[in-house]
Amino acid sequence: MTDPKPLKYSELPGISEQQLKDHHDKLYVGYCQKTDAIRSKLTETSLDDANPTFAAFRELKLEEGFAANGVRLHESYFDSLSPDPKLPNEQLTKWIDEDFGSLDNWSKEFASVAMAARGWAVLAFDLHDGKLHNYLADMHNQGGVWGTIPLIVMDVYEHAYFLDFVTARKQYLETLHPLIDWSNANELVAKYSLEKHRG
Repeated sequence: MTDPKPLKYSELPGISEQQLKDHHDKLYVGYCQKTDAIRSKLTETSLDDANPTFAAFRELKLEEGFAANGVRLHESYFDSLSPDPKLPNEQLTKWIDEDFGSLDNWSKEFASVAMAARGWAVLAFDLHDGKLHNYLADMHNQGGVWGTIPLIVMDVYEHAYFLDFVTARKQYLETLHPLIDWSNANELVAKYSLEKHRG
């Protein structure tokens, strides 16, 4: 069962209650429900006709990845924001300085990735090279990099801001930038002992 996580806050400055409610309670919760529905349907689907051209099993597995990533990315997005944001801890600040030159440099690149993406901008820790990278994902299941831990995630699909900003994505990003909360990223660094993977 994919239980939706509740929001850790009831409001975000500059974002309407309706936008936040629709985004979390309808879209995100919908991805949780669809993930469960797809997985239930998979238990009833034959494995015998699996092929890469067309098969019920292939279509369900494809959509399972889309829906499950929709759940995870939205959870990371909501965890990346707060009305009372915290800065990166000392260790994460050191890595940002080493990999981007400064927090300001990271912010500029991350904002550019968010403007260029069709779906998601993701700051991730790469377990292979031990470095931080800003990745662009056009869809939930397109653009993610295996072997990385997402630390900061920004939803840039139009549904994330259209109600409040219509097509003004830059204004949406400028509104959310001061609300980027590093608390969850700091916890993930400790949880996964990422210092062991640092190159």
